[in-house]
Amino acid sequence: MYTVVLLTPPGRGSLDPTLVESLRAAWGGSMLHWLAPAEAAEFGVPNVPGNLWEVWQDCQALEVDLVVVPNQGRRKKMLLADMDSTMIQQECIDELAEEAGVGAHVRDITARAMNGELDFEAALRERVGLLKGLPEIVIGTVLSERITLMPGGKSLLATMKAQGAYTALVSGGFTAFTAQVADALGFNENRANTLLAERGVLTGVVAEPILGKQAKVDALVEITQARGLLESEVIAVGDGANDLGMLHRAGMGVALHAKPVVAAQCEVRVNFGDLTALLYIQGYAKNDFVS
Repeated sequence: MYTVVLLTPPGRGSLDPTLVESLRAAWGGSMLHWLAPAEAAEFGVPNVPGNLWEVWQDCQALEVDLVVVPNQGRRKKMLLADMDSTMIQQECIDELAEEAGVGAHVRDITARAMNGELDFEAALRERVGLLKGLPEIVIGTVLSERITLMPGGKSLLATMKAQGAYTALVSGGFTAFTAQVADALGFNENRANTLLAERGVLTGVVAEPILGKQAKVDALVEITQARGLLESEVIAVGDGANDLGMLHRAGMGVALHAKPVVAAQCEVRVNFGDLTALLYIQGYAKNDFVS
């Protein structure tokens, strides 16, 4: 058995009951359940509909996310999350580059790397090299003035942790940022790359080995084994090509506002909802959320 979930951006109240009911009827769905009034709804179906992606495309034109997930093991016991453009709304290295006066160049490299056009590790070394000479204190400035949390993150963490889930932030970015973001959101642990500095100035070098695509998969394996969890009990979320390994390996991989090349390789795609979409997809209603 499977559950069909339909979502719209929080606060907009734009999920049309007629759309939901017509889709339920067409797919022979079970009783409709509203997870949040005019925002999120679900119903059961015996199988994944054959015309799922055609209907998904129609829903996208209405700014509605459509997801079909198995009922078995739907609520996960671990959250594994990317940071940049996932738990926060920016790419940290791009914001540092703006302070260094090389913003446009670095943003272009970042975009190509996240689209899978460049080798992640080589692209990271190149971008970090362009930060050479930047005062280390600028990291604090970027954190306070340029970095904003992705909406819904606090509710996602608080709700899953209240149900006993373990949460890990695993980023191809930098520990100077993940430590602060993990603390602000309540992650149990965080892993990322380390920017090297001497006498208060960035050297333009990142510590080796670089945490990239494989390291995120390794983190999933290591943490689940250490905590006695199954990989099928993990929900992973990310947006870039370096997230694909963990998205495919986890029991449920969510492409959140992802690059098209990434979304195309994932079964669960959220393009309009915020991070609370991960709760609805697991079957939590809005009145289950912990603030």
